[in-house]
Amino acid sequence: MVIFEMHDIPRRSGAEKPPIHVSESDYDLIANFALSLEGRAPALARMVLDEIDRATICPADALPPGIVALGADVTYRDESNGAVRRVRLVMPDDADLDQGRLSILTPMAAGLIGLKAGQSIDWPCPDGRPRVLRILDVTQAP
Repeated sequence: MVIFEMHDIPRRSGAEKPPIHVSESDYDLIANFALSLEGRAPALARMVLDEIDRATICPADALPPGIVALGADVTYRDESNGAVRRVRLVMPDDADLDQGRLSILTPMAAGLIGLKAGQSIDWPCPDGRPRVLRILDVTQAP
Protein backbone atom coordinates (compact mmCIF):
# COMPACT_ATOMS: atom_id res chain seq x y z
CA MET A 1 0.00 0.00 0.00
CA VAL A 2 1.26 3.46 -0.86
CA ILE A 3 1.28 5.94 2.00
CA PHE A 4 1.12 9.59 0.99
CA GLU A 5 2.83 12.25 3.06
CA MET A 6 0.40 15.10 3.41
CA HIS A 7 1.74 18.51 4.44
CA ASP A 8 -0.27 21.45 5.71
CA ILE A 9 -3.61 20.09 4.61
CA PRO A 10 -5.70 23.09 3.58
CA ARG A 11 -9.29 23.44 4.72
CA ARG A 12 -11.88 26.00 3.76
CA SER A 13 -12.37 28.30 6.68
CA GLY A 14 -15.80 28.07 8.21
CA ALA A 15 -16.75 25.03 6.13
CA GLU A 16 -19.07 22.76 8.05
CA LYS A 17 -18.64 19.05 7.56
CA PRO A 18 -21.72 16.99 6.75
CA PRO A 19 -23.03 14.54 9.34
CA ILE A 20 -21.82 10.98 8.80
CA HIS A 21 -22.80 7.51 10.00
CA VAL A 22 -20.32 4.64 10.28
CA SER A 23 -20.83 1.01 11.24
CA GLU A 24 -18.96 -0.26 14.28
CA SER A 25 -16.87 -2.62 12.14
CA ASP A 26 -15.94 0.08 9.59
CA TYR A 27 -15.04 2.42 12.45
CA ASP A 28 -12.68 -0.18 13.95
CA LEU A 29 -11.00 -0.88 10.59
CA ILE A 30 -10.44 2.77 9.76
CA ALA A 31 -9.34 3.77 13.26
CA ASN A 32 -6.76 0.98 13.33
CA PHE A 33 -5.53 2.02 9.88
CA ALA A 34 -5.15 5.64 10.98
CA LEU A 35 -3.35 4.67 14.18
CA SER A 36 -0.91 2.55 12.15
CA LEU A 37 -0.03 5.67 10.11
CA GLU A 38 0.80 7.97 13.02
CA GLY A 39 4.55 7.40 12.80
CA ARG A 40 4.79 7.67 8.98
CA ALA A 41 2.12 10.19 8.06
CA PRO A 42 0.91 12.00 11.19
CA ALA A 43 -1.12 14.67 9.34
CA LEU A 44 -3.02 12.03 7.39
CA ALA A 45 -3.56 9.92 10.52
CA ARG A 46 -4.96 12.92 12.40
CA MET A 47 -7.23 13.91 9.51
CA VAL A 48 -8.68 10.38 9.23
CA LEU A 49 -9.15 10.05 13.00
CA ASP A 50 -10.81 13.47 13.20
CA GLU A 51 -13.18 12.45 10.41
CA ILE A 52 -14.35 9.17 11.92
CA ASP A 53 -14.42 10.51 15.48
CA ARG A 54 -17.24 12.88 14.51
CA ALA A 55 -19.35 10.02 13.11
CA THR A 56 -22.48 8.54 14.58
CA ILE A 57 -21.45 4.91 15.21
CA CYS A 58 -24.07 2.18 14.88
CA PRO A 59 -24.34 -1.57 14.27
CA ALA A 60 -24.06 -2.47 10.57
CA ASP A 61 -27.69 -3.62 10.44
CA ALA A 62 -28.84 -0.24 11.83
CA LEU A 63 -26.88 1.87 9.32
CA PRO A 64 -29.29 4.22 7.49
CA PRO A 65 -29.88 3.31 3.83
CA GLY A 66 -27.71 4.92 1.18
CA ILE A 67 -24.67 5.43 3.43
CA VAL A 68 -21.16 4.88 2.06
CA ALA A 69 -19.85 1.77 3.85
CA LEU A 70 -17.70 -1.29 3.20
CA GLY A 71 -19.09 -3.05 0.12
CA ALA A 72 -20.92 0.02 -1.21
CA ASP A 73 -20.70 1.18 -4.81
CA VAL A 74 -20.09 4.92 -4.70
CA THR A 75 -20.31 7.41 -7.55
CA TYR A 76 -18.66 10.72 -6.72
CA ARG A 77 -17.53 13.86 -8.51
CA ASP A 78 -14.25 15.61 -7.82
CA GLU A 79 -15.40 19.24 -7.90
CA SER A 80 -11.85 20.46 -8.58
CA ASN A 81 -11.83 18.96 -12.07
CA GLY A 82 -15.36 17.64 -12.70
CA ALA A 83 -14.19 14.02 -12.92
CA VAL A 84 -16.87 11.47 -12.03
CA ARG A 85 -15.77 8.09 -10.74
CA ARG A 86 -17.51 4.98 -9.46
CA VAL A 87 -15.73 2.78 -6.93
CA ARG A 88 -16.62 -0.09 -4.62
CA LEU A 89 -15.18 0.06 -1.10
CA VAL A 90 -13.55 -3.28 -0.35
CA MET A 91 -11.13 -4.93 2.06
CA PRO A 92 -7.44 -4.33 1.22
CA ASP A 93 -6.89 -7.83 -0.23
CA ASP A 94 -9.72 -7.24 -2.72
CA ALA A 95 -8.56 -3.78 -3.84
CA ASP A 96 -7.86 -3.23 -7.54
CA LEU A 97 -8.09 0.37 -8.77
CA ASP A 98 -8.18 -0.76 -12.41
CA GLN A 99 -11.39 -2.64 -11.55
CA GLY A 100 -12.78 0.24 -9.47
CA ARG A 101 -12.28 -1.55 -6.14
CA LEU A 102 -10.92 0.88 -3.55
CA SER A 103 -9.51 -0.37 -0.25
CA ILE A 104 -11.50 0.87 2.72
CA LEU A 105 -8.09 1.49 4.34
CA THR A 106 -7.09 4.32 1.99
CA PRO A 107 -7.27 8.06 2.58
CA MET A 108 -9.86 8.43 -0.22
CA ALA A 109 -12.15 5.80 1.30
CA ALA A 110 -11.79 7.42 4.71
CA GLY A 111 -13.06 10.66 3.19
CA LEU A 112 -16.06 8.98 1.54
CA ILE A 113 -17.10 6.68 4.38
CA GLY A 114 -20.30 7.62 6.15
CA LEU A 115 -21.52 10.11 3.54
CA LYS A 116 -24.70 9.80 1.47
CA ALA A 117 -25.80 11.04 -1.95
CA GLY A 118 -25.87 14.83 -2.17
CA GLN A 119 -23.28 15.38 0.54
CA SER A 120 -19.81 16.72 -0.13
CA ILE A 121 -16.63 17.05 1.85
CA ASP A 122 -13.35 18.92 1.59
CA TRP A 123 -10.78 16.16 1.19
CA PRO A 124 -7.29 16.99 -0.05
CA CYS A 125 -5.36 15.30 -2.81
CA PRO A 126 -2.38 13.23 -1.62
CA ASP A 127 -0.11 16.17 -2.46
CA GLY A 128 -2.18 18.47 -0.23
CA ARG A 129 -4.03 20.38 -2.96
CA PRO A 130 -7.61 21.15 -1.89
CA ARG A 131 -10.58 19.48 -3.52
CA VAL A 132 -14.22 18.82 -2.79
CA LEU A 133 -15.73 15.38 -3.28
CA ARG A 134 -19.50 15.23 -3.91
CA ILE A 135 -21.37 11.94 -3.52
CA LEU A 136 -23.72 11.39 -6.47
CA ASP A 137 -25.00 7.86 -5.76
CA VAL A 138 -24.55 5.07 -3.22
CA THR A 139 -25.75 1.50 -3.64
CA GLN A 140 -24.96 -1.55 -1.57
CA ALA A 141 -23.32 -4.32 -3.57
CA PRO A 142 -25.28 -7.58 -3.79
